[in-house]
Amino acid sequence: MNTVIHKSELRGHANHGWLDTHHTFSFGMYHDPSRVHFGMLRVLNDDFVIGGAGFGKHGHDNMEIISIPLQGSLAHSDSTGNEGIISTGDIQIMSAGSGIQHAEYNASETELVNFLQLWIFPKERNISPRYDQLTFTKEQLRNRLYNIVSATEKEGTLWINQDAELYLGEFDELIQISHALKSANHGIYVFVIEGSVTIGDITLNKRDGIGIYDADSVLATVHEQSKILLIEVPMK
Repeated sequence: MNTVIHKSELRGHANHGWLDTHHTFSFGMYHDPSRVHFGMLRVLNDDFVIGGAGFGKHGHDNMEIISIPLQGSLAHSDSTGNEGIISTGDIQIMSAGSGIQHAEYNASETELVNFLQLWIFPKERNISPRYDQLTFTKEQLRNRLYNIVSATEKEGTLWINQDAELYLGEFDELIQISHALKSANHGIYVFVIEGSVTIGDITLNKRDGIGIYDADSVLATVHEQSKILLIEVPMK
């Protein structure tokens, strides 16, 4: 098993006033040649946007973009006519495909919104742009890794244009978590949203991340109430 550890305090950071953001991987003005991506996972940003502000209309192509609100609400609109608001418990996915224009704004004029933004390289290029969102309950996430995004189209899970799987869980203390990788060519990236877990002899705290590859499975122990995102992606 090989690992790469990303401690929270060593992430890239930028504060634009309206946006306070931390970058696990190189993004914008932050560039670290040792932290460009983990397999097909290209971006993992931890964004805080003040009330009434947001990302104006801009374009993307050939990228799978996933948004996970952790606090507050995020308003979305795009050039395919999709509009919506997502809050804690909702997950949003957008396949930029052959090209899409979109905007993301804090849905509140006064309250902060905090959300994770992930970019994953697509399996097939130039597909038709698409958008989807789903709501996941605390009961679904309690003490298990729940499959929120999948490479397979199935009810109750968002579909992604890549051989990738995303899992989210909210755990009580002293719970053990195990995950078997789908393929020997895959790796997993574990991001601790809240709490503290140990994988092997490595302890991860709030907003720490670890990439694991050349492994068949992973076992983690939760030390306190924790919220964990697990991302399984092809390594190449």
